[in-house]
Amino acid sequence: MSAILVGVDGSTSSLRAAAYAAGLARRQRCRLIAVYVRKGPPTMIPLGDDSGAAAATAFEAQDEIERELRSHLPGLGVEASFMVRTGEPYAELIAAAKEARADAVIVGKSAKVLHRIAGSLAVKLVRCGHWPVTVVP
Repeated sequence: MSAILVGVDGSTSSLRAAAYAAGLARRQRCRLIAVYVRKGPPTMIPLGDDSGAAAATAFEAQDEIERELRSHLPGLGVEASFMVRTGEPYAELIAAAKEARADAVIVGKSAKVLHRIAGSLAVKLVRCGHWPVTVVP
């Protein structure tokens, strides 16, 4: 393997996925690419929010998650890079994996109930069938 891509979003399961991916990259002596996908600007502005405070708060939260994720990379003990993309996580992870020529994709298990009905990011990545996908609980 030459590159392992891991999707991170600050959730507990994504941090576990990152730890698993770092261990795998260390054992396989390959690069680790951590990808954080930021949400784009909201398509609907909440009614009554003329100041844009809700959007600003959401962007500040994403900035904080990004800073925290970046701070963890140096301590992993592997050659690691951090990529930030904006958009829909499935599409952005696929694009990042293709660009990086990743040999495997690792993600954390979704904790959202709706994903059991509509399908989670992990299930969509597995169905894509381009890379081995590991889902970390």
